[in-house]
This record gives sequence, structure tokens and C-alpha cells, in this order.
Amino acid sequence: MARHNNLGKEGETAAVEYLKTNGYQIRHINWYKGHLELDIVAQTDEELVIIEVKTRSRNDWEFPEDAVNNAKIRRIISATDFYIKSFDIDLPARFDIISVIGTFPNFEIEHIEDAFYPPVNTYRR
Repeated sequence: MARHNNLGKEGETAAVEYLKTNGYQIRHINWYKGHLELDIVAQTDEELVIIEVKTRSRNDWEFPEDAVNNAKIRRIISATDFYIKSFDIDLPARFDIISVIGTFPNFEIEHIEDAFYPPVNTYRR
């Protein structure tokens, strides 16, 4: 497995541990259906939390969260819609990003709550 793949897995593991430590219930990690994928699906008492994890060994060029562009947001929204319908969930959804910088075990984690909102118009013309 390529080094960047290992780093990504280590970053997701660190993000899951961070979330558990902060009281989140983890529903799924790397949930996918066809081409739809969600990194982490968690839950609090009040809401479903969809977390996109971005891991980088350094942030010399850009912050990890900057990689979540409009196209990525559209894919996350589509996957979330399918997830909510598939599991018949009746909770509001929140979209977070967890930025993981460094190397295991010395990661710096930043949790950006409400990192983005679903666009009013998510279809493409």
C-alpha cells in the first residue's frame, strides 16, 4: 500500500478516536454504496454528523480542509441523502471536516464543525 494511503488510514483512525473521546457515537467508517462514500458517520443525541477527514503530513502548500471543494461537497451531500434514506434516519444532519496534519502518533487534529451546508441546488445542469 502506498505511503499516502497508510497516512490516510492512520488519519481516519486518529479522527475516530478523537470523536469517541469527545462523546460521538460512531455509526460507520468508510461507508460506501456504489460510487457514494462517506468517511465517518457519527451521531450525537441531537444530530447525524457526517465527517470528511483530510490528512496531510504537512501543510506547506494548502490546509487539508481546502481539498473539500464544491464537487466533493456535492458527492458528500448525495451520499448523505442516500444514507439517510437507506437507514430511515429522522435527525438533522451536520457536515464537519476533520483536518489531520503530521505523522502517527503525533497528529495535530482540527475539528471544523458545520464546515459546509448543503447547497440549495445540488443538481448539475
